[in-house]
Amino acid sequence: MNLDYRLAFEMAPVGLVISRDRRMINCNQRLCEMFCASPELLIGQSFSLLYPSLEEYERQGQRMAPILNAKGFYSDNRIMKRANGETFWCHVTGRALDRCNPHASGIWSFEDLSQQRPVKADLTSREREVAARLLDGMTSKEIGRVLGISHRTVEIYRARLMRKYGANTTADLVHKLVGAS
Repeated sequence: MNLDYRLAFEMAPVGLVISRDRRMINCNQRLCEMFCASPELLIGQSFSLLYPSLEEYERQGQRMAPILNAKGFYSDNRIMKRANGETFWCHVTGRALDRCNPHASGIWSFEDLSQQRPVKADLTSREREVAARLLDGMTSKEIGRVLGISHRTVEIYRARLMRKYGANTTADLVHKLVGAS
């Protein structure tokens, strides 16, 4: 059987990117659809184009590097930004081709979670980061350690999220963040 790996890459049901130095060297059709952008707009560009803010792109890169060094792969759910400015929840998984230099080259997949988990409020970059960690089931202390902020600061952001989503408890907030009615 003769397999066409290029066709498999291009027609995969998830967005796929081959990266070098945090730049998109190649991407598939699904990634372009997901981010409402043409290959010409994405190929050769920094991944920062896909983030709601440059600050989030920088912080995410700093957080991912030691995990990619240790494990060779990274995975999380985060809010990303389409070319039209719309934000959406996305599951991102990546593998470093060289664990000693994790951003040098890699393979990344992106899965659009917007149907299951719509973004219902306008959030700051830190609120998006805290929301993503809450969905992972992390406590304020754990979130604080991961984000490099105090657990009291995390609690302030969680309170803001609760206000924005009209939630009475953290469990209610998580329920609303995942898009359940």
